[in-house]
Amino acid sequence: MGASTEVAGAATTRRGNDLPAVLTMGFATTVAMWAVGYLGRLPAVMAPSPVVLTVLLSCLLAGGWALGRTSGASWSGGAVAGLVSAWLNLLILGSLLAGDDPGRIAPSALWWIPGSIAASAVLAGAGAAAGSYAVARAPSSAQWLNGFAWVAVAATALLLAAGGLVTSAEAGLAVEDWPTSFGYNMFLYPFARMTGGIYYEHAHRLLGALVGLTTVVLAAFVLAVETRRWVRRIAWVTVPAVVVQGVLGGVRVTERELALAMAHGVLAQLFFGGLVVLAVVTSGRWIAAGPPLRLASAGTYRVQGVALVGATILQLVLGASQRHFRELLLGHVFVGLAVVTPLALSLGLRAFGLGRDQAWLARLGLALVAAVSTQVLLGFGALVVTFAAEAGTLGRGWDLTISTAHQWFGAMLLATAVVLVCWIFRALCRPAS
Repeated sequence: MGASTEVAGAATTRRGNDLPAVLTMGFATTVAMWAVGYLGRLPAVMAPSPVVLTVLLSCLLAGGWALGRTSGASWSGGAVAGLVSAWLNLLILGSLLAGDDPGRIAPSALWWIPGSIAASAVLAGAGAAAGSYAVARAPSSAQWLNGFAWVAVAATALLLAAGGLVTSAEAGLAVEDWPTSFGYNMFLYPFARMTGGIYYEHAHRLLGALVGLTTVVLAAFVLAVETRRWVRRIAWVTVPAVVVQGVLGGVRVTERELALAMAHGVLAQLFFGGLVVLAVVTSGRWIAAGPPLRLASAGTYRVQGVALVGATILQLVLGASQRHFRELLLGHVFVGLAVVTPLALSLGLRAFGLGRDQAWLARLGLALVAAVSTQVLLGFGALVVTFAAEAGTLGRGWDLTISTAHQWFGAMLLATAVVLVCWIFRALCRPAS
């Protein structure tokens, strides 16, 4: 009986070759590779190509190993995940293999494309084979869904950082046409021509395409696995939202309207918050949580939480606006210091005070306090470096870096607030009357 139980248990650990597992790890590997490639080739970084290539190949090995380690996937499962990553990477591989004329591919593509696909499959497969020797228990489809939701969050966070750099570098119109790029198919614009502001803007477009694909697959994943109607509805909303977001970004270029640029930036934050909600409510912790704590002040927590999210969104709108219209700077500073910061500190400290009864809420409260404190420091730093750069006493690079970090961390503050508020609604309720 004991032996048969061990055999059955071993069998359940080898379920990692199924579609949810390979899709999640394939997309996760791709997001990691794009992050490495994007950061490594930033004009201010320009890491040596051999170094970037080595790290990219290491991502494939690590992704395969993580798949094998977490799910027991065999070599074949890792290879399929590698193929998923390889096909997604074709979105940027065309930039390296484009010919001199729009729409043409260099002859080297005949061996580069199949070679990259084969190498991805082999490396990820090898990683999975190595990682599968020590695995506890294969995650369920619902757990892989949650993992995929967090992959979508990570991809969107990377896109927000790229969008922030576009705004900070004033590169929103560096590429003058859309959906083409200087007459080229967007995915076939030569990498050699991506310099300065063109790199910022064109890379932002490519990352947007990756986020769009990830969102569509996430929605399909939710519809296939999730049974809660309200969660399925959130997933449905993300698809038209990401489509509208992409169109807004393109029309902003063709119409050259600042109002569209601001709408594009604000919708990006709202879309990001929606993905965070999906990631929270599909987590195992959320599903397995016990009955909520009955607390007389639960209503106050909820109102304060909703007010914080609303105020943070308003602050992000003002932040996006003041980057185009400097006269709104004082309003941005005022709302940040007089509204968002006190709300966040108050709610975070109150949640931290629930530590004895709700340890997870306490940790999230502490995270919120840390996030808003960091954002205030970044905001102060952005003001200092911006005025110093304009006065000529500090290099433009500092302004670009700190201002982008402040903008990006605003999204992280929103995400932290959304996570905490979701859990307040899940973990706290008023006593029965």
